Amino acid sequence: MSDTAVVVVDMMNTYQHPDAEELIPNVEKIMDPLADLVRRARQAGGVDLVYVNDNYGDFTAQFSDIVGSALNGARPDLVKPIVPSEGCRVMTKVRHSAFYATALAYLLGRLETKRLILTGQVTEQCILYTALDAYVRHFPVVIPSDAVAHIDADLGRAALKMMEQNMSAELTTAADCLG
Repeated sequence: MSDTAVVVVDMMNTYQHPDAEELIPNVEKIMDPLADLVRRARQAGGVDLVYVNDNYGDFTAQFSDIVGSALNGARPDLVKPIVPSEGCRVMTKVRHSAFYATALAYLLGRLETKRLILTGQVTEQCILYTALDAYVRHFPVVIPSDAVAHIDADLGRAALKMMEQNMSAELTTAADCLG
């Protein structure tokens, strides 16, 4: 158990969807900082790593199926550096927020989490809604802006500003968010 959890949102992606062309260049930019953050979270004592990924409407899919599809998708290079390790905490979601219809709040309560670091995609969608749900559950939120990817640059900036101003999120970098 720890007081900090790094939550990786929707990074197990096949990149075979209508927004992929706009998203991919932005995911490419975050891969090095995100992969380094995941590596450091795995090595750090006192940090929990949790992957929450959309099930893309497949309610029969296990998390391993989602990972397998992503590794066999259009851009496995954007998946391989951050694939969950054996025994990692994983769960699937069905909508934008990582809290909606998942056991994330329960898990974080059991882990006695006091601080959430939200990473992944998409800044103006799933990251924003997850941050809001974390805020209303009284979790302090940290957003490493170099470890979240947007589809629309203007909306991504607006989402970061909203999280900072309306949800008291701390904006930082992946290099600085673990202390």
